[in-house]
Amino acid sequence: MFHVCQYWPLRLITQNSVSSMYLKLMLSRPVAFAQIRKSWFSSHPLVGNKNIILMGPPGAGKTTVGRIVGQKLDCPVIDIDDDVLETTWNMSVSEKLQDVGNEQFLEEEGKALLKFSASGSVISLTGSNPMHSAGMQHMKKNGIVVYLDVPTTVIMSRLKSVAVDRIVGQSPGVSLKDILQFRKQFYKRWYDIRVLCGGDNAAEVVAEKVLDAVKRYQNSELETFISTRSSRSERSMEKNSRKYFSDVVTEGLAPDGGLFVPERGLPKFTAGEWQSLIEATYIERAQVILEGCVHPADIPASKLAEIIETAYGENFTCSKIAPVRHLAGNQFLLELFHGPTASFKDFALQMVPHIFAYCIPRSCNYLILVATSGDTGSAVLDGFSRLHDTDKQRIAVMNFFPEDGVSPIQKSQMIGCQKENAWSVGVKSDFDFCQAAIKQIFTNSDYTGFLTVEYGTALAAANSINWARLLPQIIYHASAYLDLVHQDIIPFGSPVDVCVPTGNFGNILAALYAKMMGIPIRKCICASNENNVLTDFIRTGVYDLRGRKLIPTLSPAVDILKSSNLERYLHLIANEDGQLVTQLYKQLEKQGHFQLRKDLLV
Repeated sequence: MFHVCQYWPLRLITQNSVSSMYLKLMLSRPVAFAQIRKSWFSSHPLVGNKNIILMGPPGAGKTTVGRIVGQKLDCPVIDIDDDVLETTWNMSVSEKLQDVGNEQFLEEEGKALLKFSASGSVISLTGSNPMHSAGMQHMKKNGIVVYLDVPTTVIMSRLKSVAVDRIVGQSPGVSLKDILQFRKQFYKRWYDIRVLCGGDNAAEVVAEKVLDAVKRYQNSELETFISTRSSRSERSMEKNSRKYFSDVVTEGLAPDGGLFVPERGLPKFTAGEWQSLIEATYIERAQVILEGCVHPADIPASKLAEIIETAYGENFTCSKIAPVRHLAGNQFLLELFHGPTASFKDFALQMVPHIFAYCIPRSCNYLILVATSGDTGSAVLDGFSRLHDTDKQRIAVMNFFPEDGVSPIQKSQMIGCQKENAWSVGVKSDFDFCQAAIKQIFTNSDYTGFLTVEYGTALAAANSINWARLLPQIIYHASAYLDLVHQDIIPFGSPVDVCVPTGNFGNILAALYAKMMGIPIRKCICASNENNVLTDFIRTGVYDLRGRKLIPTLSPAVDILKSSNLERYLHLIANEDGQLVTQLYKQLEKQGHFQLRKDLLV
């Protein structure tokens, strides 16, 4: 029985079947998007008629790296300083800067860039080229801009050993550090690809990174997602129905009832790349990590930066976003309560609504269905209520929570957070029922087809079954480790254990993913309360719901028996055996339990 906290009129829903082709036309990406993926993000040999444009601060190694890349690709190499500016001006760059001053130099440099044209070349920009907007727009028309992101401390160390007299902005009272920091805003505005360059990276290593990054950029068709329940034979037969990041964000649940995971796994960062982020802010770390997980064909780097800034720029009460505090001895706390609803779910749900709004087709309305054991409800309502008004008109969220299974404060938050596009529904049952009901709705093609045809509305999920929900959690686990290093508590490479109170398995899974991406985590420890089905499973390999009843506790976010994200973990340790995962979950549905093979227990 439902107790509705917000009245929402619905027409009588009847059984209707809709052609799959109609649904595909209604819900598919815009045609223009598909054409971009085919033309710009193609898998054709590097580079074709496009240029590879290297951008970065003075001392980043653009000229040296450019020569190596050009040699490997057997294509022309053009250095803007030496081959364009000095030949155009008939004087050295430093002489020109002294002659006309900073502002006029930037203008003259920009004019030279506007007259410049090349194709199929490797081009090394000057450190100040990105400060001229029109010039950079001209360059981007036929090029892929690669940002050589070198830590400021490394740049300053390099430039100390060289007499530099041609850096725009140099003057008494202005430090090199200030100049480099000021320029970052321009580099971040223009790049298509970022290449992290540690201080110990040789030019040859950076050149290989550039080539790998450009290949990834061109081969966007390879960054697909699969269902945890799909077999390898099914995947080979379904090449024409590939799923990309923007697809899985909007669809949430796979058609076969499984959860989406990246087919090629998560990116692996080197120790040097992680170390280059030690001095970075939380927002800067988030940008780098998400760029590795989200292809620019789905969300360009500039848009990703805008989304991250919107999510974390002003909505958290602590400037560090997720600070690490010392508890006792060698124990530290990661504080995840500084968001607008004081829930750790804010980290994902201040960001995911904006990702969702960007990824969905503009021709369709979306209704987000959410099940919560307490924390998610107010966080998802707050997050989606912060969308732009135009997005609110096409995106609504309905939150289901166990009427008697949340705290009074949580219930008040959920009811109080209701907006014109966000509602809450109390259910006379437990969280597992709410979650199972939503999954059944998603897999009912007659019902979802009816909503599409009659209301022009598609359903989507914002629970942690949605892949995008996990990415912000990976960020704070990685950032916590980097903070320990930054605070000189541990040296980089020293392993740590992460202990996570676990209900739906999303938070601890994100810690495991951070480990897979290169963060030195030794153990992920699953903590529980009286509803300890997960800890029993980890100890024994037996997931057994028979005879179990949910026990309400003071930690309702952990009061879960049927953990959704466990399926992604099973898929991982089973070496992506979708048939086995399907078999286990069928057994769970029919018999209330399953047992892993001994060789899969870790």
